[in-house]
Amino acid sequence: MKKMLLTLLMGVLAVAGYAQARFDVHGGMSLANITNSDADLKVGYTVGVGMDYPIDNQLSFQTGLNITTKGGREKENGTTIKVNPIYLDIPFLAAWKMDISADNRLVLNAGPYLGIGLGGKMTEEAKGIETSSKLFSKVGGNEKSLMNPLAVGLQCGVGLELTDCYLLNLTGQYGVTNMFRKCYAGEHNRNLSLLLSVGFRF
Repeated sequence: MKKMLLTLLMGVLAVAGYAQARFDVHGGMSLANITNSDADLKVGYTVGVGMDYPIDNQLSFQTGLNITTKGGREKENGTTIKVNPIYLDIPFLAAWKMDISADNRLVLNAGPYLGIGLGGKMTEEAKGIETSSKLFSKVGGNEKSLMNPLAVGLQCGVGLELTDCYLLNLTGQYGVTNMFRKCYAGEHNRNLSLLLSVGFRF
């Protein structure tokens, strides 16, 4: 499944590369949390490559490959629990652009994203003793991993394109699918993330 999705996306990027598509590299900070939980915000990172395919002077299609840390942390009665999943996010966004000055544009985008679990751990620390479990690998003798390896969500953002090369983006993500498998958690826990990134477009 993962190989098929990545092959499909790389095919789209390859075809677009022969047209007027432009590519960028970007990175920044993520603020993540988990819905329906008492977890606090967890600071992480986001880094990736993007593609912008213009449809006309104001509209474009945007996608890319973004490695992002999500999850949350909770501390209670001397015990600290951290959930730190790492995802490969693939957004599929419609973007609208408005000129605000010469060579500078305001950008609004929105659409779904697909997240593929790459790795990460859940750690529990109490009285100086720490234990951990992998999130996307089988837990002990169980047949399934703790977290679902695929995640689907909605994404929207606002950004600036400066001098046609430099990018500044603020992005919000809300997960639609449950993070944890039903056999491990009864609540509908979803990813919730705020991403602040800077980038350079070629």
